[in-house]
Amino acid sequence: MRVIVDTNVVLDVLLARKPFVNAAVRLFGLIERGQIEGLLCATSLTTLDYLLSQSLSRAESRETLRRLMRLFEVAPVTRAVIEEALLSRIADFEDAVVEQSGRLAGADAVITRDAKDFRLSIIKALAPDELLSSFFG
Repeated sequence: MRVIVDTNVVLDVLLARKPFVNAAVRLFGLIERGQIEGLLCATSLTTLDYLLSQSLSRAESRETLRRLMRLFEVAPVTRAVIEEALLSRIADFEDAVVEQSGRLAGADAVITRDAKDFRLSIIKALAPDELLSSFFG
């Protein structure tokens, strides 16, 4: 299974946000062990760098991004992604870009805590705990 992980789930891990961190860490474990393939949208990486730089040094922020790059593949944001996102039924443009970036990169699902924002997505949207239940029952 190939999934694109929304920025909010990555932030749950990086910021240890309770009560969401446990499911997000378990998801990262599945990716690390190769049980699923994880993608990050290219725009998520720029957003993460901006947010991390608010509380970390530039070197620490970049090292965090390097660690993420060892774990995840990057779903590109191309002209085609933007054009399709503009046509998406998803109202929030950032979410539409994640949807289309994932779709064009072959993702089976978007993993997000904001599944309601992706209810009109053309690829399935799952919360981390929903994905985990399919692996661990």
